[in-house]
Amino acid sequence: MSTMLPLLIELGTEELPVKALPGLAQAFFDGVVDGLSKRGVTIDRGHAKPLSTPRRLAVLLPGVAVEQPEQHSEVLGPYLNIALDADGQPTKALQGFAAKAGIDWTALERTSDAKGERFVHRSTTPGARTASLLPEILREAIAAMPIPKPMRWGSHAYGFARPVHWLVLLHGTEIIEAELLGLKADRMSRGHRFMHDKTVWLSSPEDYVSSLQAAFVLVDADVRRARIVEQVNAEAARAGGQARITDDNLEQVVNLVEWPAPVLCSFEREFLAVPQEALIETMEINQKFFPVLDAGGKLTEKFIGIANIESKDVAEVAKGYERVIRPRFSDAKFFFDEDLKQGLDAMGDGLKTVTYQAKLGSVADKVARVVALAEVIAPQVGADPVLARRAAVLAKNDLQSRMVNEFPELQGIAGRHYALTGGESPEVALAIDEAYQPRFGGDDIALSPLGKVLAIAERLDTLVGGFAAGLKPTGNKDPFALRRNALGLARTIIESGFDLDLRALIGTAIAGLPAGVQPSAERKTEALPQELYDFILDRLRGYYADKGVPATHFNAVAELKPASLYDFDRRVDAIGIFAALPEAEALAAANKRIRNILRKAEGDIPGMVDPALLAEPAESELAEAVEAAIDDSNASLHQKDYVSVLARLARLRPQVDAFFDGVMVNAEDPALRGNRLALLKRLGDRLGSVAAIEHLSN
Repeated sequence: MSTMLPLLIELGTEELPVKALPGLAQAFFDGVVDGLSKRGVTIDRGHAKPLSTPRRLAVLLPGVAVEQPEQHSEVLGPYLNIALDADGQPTKALQGFAAKAGIDWTALERTSDAKGERFVHRSTTPGARTASLLPEILREAIAAMPIPKPMRWGSHAYGFARPVHWLVLLHGTEIIEAELLGLKADRMSRGHRFMHDKTVWLSSPEDYVSSLQAAFVLVDADVRRARIVEQVNAEAARAGGQARITDDNLEQVVNLVEWPAPVLCSFEREFLAVPQEALIETMEINQKFFPVLDAGGKLTEKFIGIANIESKDVAEVAKGYERVIRPRFSDAKFFFDEDLKQGLDAMGDGLKTVTYQAKLGSVADKVARVVALAEVIAPQVGADPVLARRAAVLAKNDLQSRMVNEFPELQGIAGRHYALTGGESPEVALAIDEAYQPRFGGDDIALSPLGKVLAIAERLDTLVGGFAAGLKPTGNKDPFALRRNALGLARTIIESGFDLDLRALIGTAIAGLPAGVQPSAERKTEALPQELYDFILDRLRGYYADKGVPATHFNAVAELKPASLYDFDRRVDAIGIFAALPEAEALAAANKRIRNILRKAEGDIPGMVDPALLAEPAESELAEAVEAAIDDSNASLHQKDYVSVLARLARLRPQVDAFFDGVMVNAEDPALRGNRLALLKRLGDRLGSVAAIEHLSN
């Protein structure tokens, strides 16, 4: 086996793009590993992972063979009937094959396959040195990296994400001779730009992490992340609060620094009068700071910055950070104060001049439609229709505020603050905010009854209006986010436990559309509601898949198309419990058989089973068992206790098995045949009353 030595590759650059850095590091690592593997070079990856800082990308592998294994090749040549003439002498085909292989034809070997015997050239060559392969591997890895617009520097023809300034390439203690992007490989890395602005001599790959740490560079992003979290939490505790650390903000800070150092800062308490979401967004999005909250989750006047240097005068660094956010906070406070002077109610006047969609009118027109829907939905779910109307009237008004114009992410949030300040009830104010929930994948639905009503009404109008105006998503195009709205609507109904008739609500929403987009009478009552229902249901496929529900369970319920999505959810739960029963597979197969028999049946099937025509004991027993099961499950079915319904039907298995084992359904006697079909239809109707259980059959 070839000798294994550690391998280090480091590409030193100017500051790489923050959001692109993890992807670049992973692509560089994968490209090197794949390039080695593709060439048959043995690798010991151990726990190796991409290493990176804003100024470098590195690959550190604990063991890489110094050479490839022997390379074996086998090239198939012509069959004997083509290769040799009648005298056993080589034809031109064989001579050409031998010449290409560089040997005499008599040195070729023979092999056989299904077509007969043929010539073959087998050869073995020594493996290449890994050192000779790495330059090409690196060029391939860099060419495959996701760099949409490579930068060019100097007079070179090549480019990279940022200008490259040094290249380390060590295999064991030896430098691998290579030139890449105009740089010759050596063993000299570089330390922190400010705290150790000099080269770092590396004797071997094993020294890399510790040598760079001594030069104030943490090359492992996971180590930097853990240190930042520890530092931020410690500083927040020192300030008497707890830090708000979001994944996105943390990842960006991790990729901004090589040596993180915390700086505790503060701002004037007067800014806390501004909605905290605006201040938090400014700190996180614009400056990558970490806000400090109190025990109740409210913003305090403290925040934490992460410097890329351990300053001797931390107070001065803090002043700089504080100076940076003050103008943004001042702007936010000005916008907030001016909005309060105008008042949320008055803001609504401006919505008449803002186009929502050319065919669907202004935002004010949309608000009117949502108001009407909210008044219809509210009493159906036990919410106050008067409050629902008021919340819907105000829900979009903050779109005309200065605050939302500056901070679009505060839609609804700003409205909640303005509503409370303007004397609206807490329920109305909260609903204005919650109407936007869920705001993103994984977000919670609205919690309050009014918020849920608004969330449903808003999304229902968006979906119905979008489809009527011809905005149904195609491919990746979904400008009105109809897919996201459909899932948000479905989640809100299901997770709230609202037993709403979705088709009826769709019909109500269609009736409220402007005359210009009103569908034809037929499409209005049949095609469009069904198209919207199917679109919403299709969004639920992924929702249930994420919850671990098998596609067969979903399809079994979807075939029945329940009008209520909450009812749909209860059926999915019930079919999951039923599928685990030992009788489930046999009954599913039986129902599949019943469906096939009934589908092929000719003539009318009697509506009732005639006891006098039950000739066989097995069919008499099944008929009796079916009627008993129907009687026993009627109340449960009416109460939508689907688990109990299916549990009772599971007890039919012995009689069903006996029927199919001993009774000929397609009897020659038409009366017997019709009666047996009627029995199967009665059984099938009840077996399929909760879901099309035949989908559970393989």
